[in-house]
Amino acid sequence: MPVTVEAVPCLSDNYAWLLRDQATGTVAICDPGEAAPAIAALDAAGGRCDLILLTHHHDDHIAGVEEVRARYGAKVIGAKADAHRLPKLDQAVAPGDSVMVGQTRGEVIDSPGHTIGHIAFHFPEGHVLLCGDTLFSLGCGRLLEGTAADMFRALSLLKPLPPETLICCGHEYTESNARFAVTVEPDNAALQARAEAVRALRAASRPTLPVTLGEEMMTNPFLRAETVEELGRIRSGKDNFR
Repeated sequence: MPVTVEAVPCLSDNYAWLLRDQATGTVAICDPGEAAPAIAALDAAGGRCDLILLTHHHDDHIAGVEEVRARYGAKVIGAKADAHRLPKLDQAVAPGDSVMVGQTRGEVIDSPGHTIGHIAFHFPEGHVLLCGDTLFSLGCGRLLEGTAADMFRALSLLKPLPPETLICCGHEYTESNARFAVTVEPDNAALQARAEAVRALRAASRPTLPVTLGEEMMTNPFLRAETVEELGRIRSGKDNFR
């Protein structure tokens, strides 16, 4: 594979994501919300970090940036539209731009809804999608700054990606998302099977991520919503679900 991806657990339920370009050895980390586990993972991978990729400005995605940058001399890449809320950027990008991790090209995708300036990074050759808090396994991000229409548009840009695309999102929310999702689609056999598999993984203290987009298209009620109104109803239901 041109690029490999590895989950780095941090904080209580966050994931940073470590990418390595196989051709050049270039290493990037996405959304280091906590410095110590990010540094431990980077040191274990060879003690190199060339790039820090940021999807959005929330502290649980950026709090480790300055320590990681200082230790490795990494360059920071994030959204131009959100530069005023991010750590100092070495490369400010906009939707449609490309980023290079060694010889592996990533596409910057507009991804509003959770926050207005949110972006995602898609690496087609490695089938990797770094989607921050826009898309979760069996869920989507809370609409903290955007609207249901924003989130619907963001998800509509992700749906056409190849089904083998690996969803590398910012949190281990899958088990709680599954409990809600089965109330939305109780007759979805694929969802029932995914929920059972997720329960088993978490009972064994194993991660549920990454997961393929193809599996999410069969099981995630937010991706399966056909209209803005339907997405809005499901999101409201999840916000009030206990």
